[in-house]
Amino acid sequence: MEFKAFLEITRPHNCLLAGLVGLLGSIVAVGHFPDLGISVLVFLVVTLGCSGGDTINDYFDYEIDRINRPERPLPRGAMTRKAALWYAGLLFTVGLVLAVLINLYAFVLALVAYTVMFLYAWKLKPMPFIGNLVVASLTGMTPLYGAVAVCKLGLAGYLALCAFLVNVAREVIKDIEDLEGDRAKGARTLPIIWGRKKAAYIGALFALLTVVSSFLPVREGVGVGYWTMFPVDAVILYAAWLILKSQDTLNAHRAQELLKVSIFLAVTAFLIAALV
Repeated sequence: MEFKAFLEITRPHNCLLAGLVGLLGSIVAVGHFPDLGISVLVFLVVTLGCSGGDTINDYFDYEIDRINRPERPLPRGAMTRKAALWYAGLLFTVGLVLAVLINLYAFVLALVAYTVMFLYAWKLKPMPFIGNLVVASLTGMTPLYGAVAVCKLGLAGYLALCAFLVNVAREVIKDIEDLEGDRAKGARTLPIIWGRKKAAYIGALFALLTVVSSFLPVREGVGVGYWTMFPVDAVILYAAWLILKSQDTLNAHRAQELLKVSIFLAVTAFLIAALV
């Protein structure tokens, strides 16, 4: 068993980004940097939840990952499945204990999110489109969690909507990338049921809806800093164009990676808008 596998299986770059998005939810909700103690707790609860979710997902996705992601810790034998299960439980437990220290609503929302993560990995992921919506909803809940922690909504609601829509697009396109492994496992994703082309149209549609929704905060009189969203929208539209152009595995990978980059850029844009 490799010690580094305990870090690798959590996809730390994704989870750290999720933690930052949760913290951003607090910042855009109140319009300034919140109390340091609350900020640290929000970051940790979201990061630990994401880490536990990625770990339990790999536990249930072992057979699929042997085809699609053989380099991951479980398929390559760097960690046992039993160790991954207990590790996920530990991450979730520590996250919930920390959530209690924020407030009751933050604890309840964390409990709901953690439970949904487990159910998704266990049963919901193979369900056509339902799994995509669940993952996107969890992503949308991330900035809302930061808002709940400070008991104010502010721009966090708009950020949550954008995060939900762009992640629906990314999840559908990712299913196009993973089609062969999913088919071998018997999953029923949109590309398997409707074909790559129709799934690409669905992904591109949600990418376009993300761009449209990104202009909603303008109604709230946000500062000029928010116009940094223009480059983000350009990246999202380019990803949509890529997947419509071709639905081969390489192109799908490029498109979904671009959408992942757009999430990071959008976080920066909303942060600038909240503070300027």
